Amino acid sequence: MTEKKASDIVVTQQGGVVKNILNQLKLIFRLMGDRRVSVFAKLIPIGTLIYLISPVDAVSLPIIGAVDDAALLWLGSYVFTELCPSDVVEEHMKALAGNTTSHGSQDDVVDAETTDVKE
Repeated sequence: MTEKKASDIVVTQQGGVVKNILNQLKLIFRLMGDRRVSVFAKLIPIGTLIYLISPVDAVSLPIIGAVDDAALLWLGSYVFTELCPSDVVEEHMKALAGNTTSHGSQDDVVDAETTDVKE
């Protein structure tokens, strides 16, 4: 059996979609305030928000217009985090995940077997 390489970033999926969206928003706000992120990259979330609140819409159909806005928000946040320096993004993701100190090791892993018990 091959050994898995330990990852430096721990992103938990507990809490569902709402928690993931809130974590992404927190990441964007933290990156917007970071001086190591390019000013040009910071224009992407600002432009996305301006488009979202503007009365001009690319598609004016009721259902497709809402999907269009959601897709634009996702695309804007994705492109922004991709354009930010990866080490800065990792640093903020670790801080959001609450694992800024590396105190864990392979000793924290419990290797066990399970047994089904029939009543």
